[in-house]
Amino acid sequence: MNKLKRFWKILGPGLITGASDDDPSGIATYSQAGAAYGLSTLWTSLIAFPLMAAIQQMCAKIGLVTEQGLTGALKKNYPRPVLYLMLVFSFPAIIMNIGADIAGMGAVGNLLFPKIDAIYFSIFFTAVLMVLIVYLPYQKIAATLKYLCVVLLVYLIVPFLYKQDWLDIAKSTFIPSIQFNKEFISVLVGILGTTISPYLFFWQASMEVEEMAHKKRHLMVNKKIIHDMKQDVDFGMTFSGVVMFFIILTTGTVLYKSGIHQINTVEQAAAALKPLAGNFAYLLFAIGVIGTGLLAIPVLSGSLSYIITETFGWKQGLDKKFHEAKAFYIVMGISLVLGLSLNYLGISPVKALIYTAILYGMTAPVLISIILHISNNKKVMGNYTNSRFSNILGFSALIIMTLAAIVLLYLQLT
Repeated sequence: MNKLKRFWKILGPGLITGASDDDPSGIATYSQAGAAYGLSTLWTSLIAFPLMAAIQQMCAKIGLVTEQGLTGALKKNYPRPVLYLMLVFSFPAIIMNIGADIAGMGAVGNLLFPKIDAIYFSIFFTAVLMVLIVYLPYQKIAATLKYLCVVLLVYLIVPFLYKQDWLDIAKSTFIPSIQFNKEFISVLVGILGTTISPYLFFWQASMEVEEMAHKKRHLMVNKKIIHDMKQDVDFGMTFSGVVMFFIILTTGTVLYKSGIHQINTVEQAAAALKPLAGNFAYLLFAIGVIGTGLLAIPVLSGSLSYIITETFGWKQGLDKKFHEAKAFYIVMGISLVLGLSLNYLGISPVKALIYTAILYGMTAPVLISIILHISNNKKVMGNYTNSRFSNILGFSALIIMTLAAIVLLYLQLT
């Protein structure tokens, strides 16, 4: 029991980062993959896990060693054009992601309470998040996000409410299947983009700095701190991968086998489950979408705020009150309003969800290459540069993400 308590205390930024990866945008991407291609993309969860874990550990270590977020480390040690390139690549994708998540939560709220229009739910969730972000201190925000991760466990229940062919599932998990056409490659890049998401890189590094400050650990980074960080990140990424696996499994069996191959939104996925897998599966899926949105949107808006405030040298941090870091909280508020406004600009939540994942897939190689360079820079990292194994995984992630993006561009243009 004491070991479990200690392990729960270790869990923090890594668990929150991993859980927030399975946001409504991710759920929509995984649902589309399952509905369109059955179990053919299950194997991606095994490939994604070590790559996710390696990159997030690098980001966490950058935060611990430099006592700065990823943007701060870039600003201090690299030319300004590199910093601005990162900002240009990150800003549109994160805003679209926030907008898509808010729209997805609103649509699912409308499914549960049909008499209330989806846009009212979107406005309600945006307002609630804004108030909580501004008024809750960091400790409560971190604890709330940590416990919200439990919501994702609902996706582990849903497949067991439906008869499964476990031999077929095992084959699809361990034997990769690839179709060389534009649609399949788009879904593949979308899956990789939504699992290895650039906004998580910034959040992970900044949260490690916040955690160190909160615990008042102004000591030298040591092996124990690095070990605890790795445990936290590994558990968070495992959790994320398992949830991803079960969402593809649910839609790949329930929907695909029932002839439903086109799922464009999270509410469609939830609604399609209702007649096929029963009310309980439908309710669990829908509630999970709202819970993951409440978890992921603060992470998304927080990531963007850290990027912008560190770029311009403004005070930042969830551990600070509003009057101590006005710019930081104002940027978070603006990002939520911009995300919400996508509902009024005629931008389809369907396209926003999928395009966000693909945009992440296209931009991730640039950021991964920067992270690898920082992680191997002795001037920045001292004795905590990457191990050979970390570099193998990191460069594997870079190569896979780059190849996927190049193939997708080729298929789009030809």
